[in-house]
Amino acid sequence: MAYAAKDYGRLVGMEGFSETLIKNHFTLYGGYVTNTNKLSDILAQMLKDDKAAAPEYAELKRRFGWEFNGMRLHEYYFENLGGKGEINKEGALAKKMAECFGSYEAWEKDFRATGAMRGVGWVVLYQDPSNGCLMNVWINEHDVAHLAGCNPLLIMDVFEHAFMIDYGLKRPDYIAAFFKNIDWKAVEARVK
Repeated sequence: MAYAAKDYGRLVGMEGFSETLIKNHFTLYGGYVTNTNKLSDILAQMLKDDKAAAPEYAELKRRFGWEFNGMRLHEYYFENLGGKGEINKEGALAKKMAECFGSYEAWEKDFRATGAMRGVGWVVLYQDPSNGCLMNVWINEHDVAHLAGCNPLLIMDVFEHAFMIDYGLKRPDYIAAFFKNIDWKAVEARVK
């Protein structure tokens, strides 16, 4: 089954994100979709040709996680952008944040601090389905450090391509723009 790049054109013109930045980001995302499909096809053919024991098969199989997660994390990221409102402080998500972090403000402070850490990667607000607990997690690489079985609720891209064109080294300014554009309804819809 082939994946198709989703259209996130509605995000063009979003406050704090230049057209150049967002369109470059869409192009990068399209590359992940393309590479996910290519790897799927190559791996299927190698399996059909009885080449699954080849070192090339193993390396491509490992690479698949990078490409697929790059595709999927960007989809989550784009889908939780484009909002203009504040979080519903009476909603299930805000209540869960207060339960797990003490308050929404404490959660936000931790999420922003995680995003401001040195390095490139992702910040993911996860929900553990076994107990409902929320955790802000740093993901260094697309295919490393995800919490097994946990549900991603809010995704922030902190690779340089997400902010350098507009903000240079001022990552906190990018994080502030990100927070102005969170679509909290989309995030809350992910809560289990």
